Amino acid sequence: MAALKTMAEACGFGAVRTYIASGNLLLETELPEDRVKAALEARLVEWAGKPIAVFVRSAAEIEAIVADNPFPDAQGSRHMVFLYDRPPPTDLPARCRNRAGERIALGRRELHVDYGNAIRTSRLKIPDALARTARNMNTVRKLADLLAGRG
Repeated sequence: MAALKTMAEACGFGAVRTYIASGNLLLETELPEDRVKAALEARLVEWAGKPIAVFVRSAAEIEAIVADNPFPDAQGSRHMVFLYDRPPPTDLPARCRNRAGERIALGRRELHVDYGNAIRTSRLKIPDALARTARNMNTVRKLADLLAGRG
C-alpha cells in the first residue's frame, strides 16, 4: 500500500491515503475519472510489469452506494459490492447461475450481492466478462466515512 500511495503522489494527486491492504486509495484531484484511471494504471504497469485495472469513484458516488443500499438488513461483511467501470447489463442478475438464496441487485455501476449465511459456501457465478473489483459493504461504508471526514 505504501507503493500505491507513492505512485498516486507521483501522479500529482493530493491528500493521498490508503485504507486497509486491499488497494483502497483515497485522493484529491480536479482531474476527470478517465485521467485519474489512466495515470494510475500507467504507474501500476511500470511497477508490476502487467496491467492492473483501477476503478475510480468520487466521494459522492461512494456516499450514494451507501445511501442506496438495496440490502440495509444484510450483514456488511456478507454484502459484496462489485464495482465496474460502466453500468453492468440490466439482465445480469437474471443470468447469475448457481443461486442458492443470495440476493442480487444492480446499482449505478455496481452489482450488490448479499450472500447471507452462505458466503463461504456460495457457488454463485456472475457471468460477465467486464472487469470488476469487489469490496464488502463494511469497507464501502468506511470509505464513505473517511471521504466525508467522519472517520
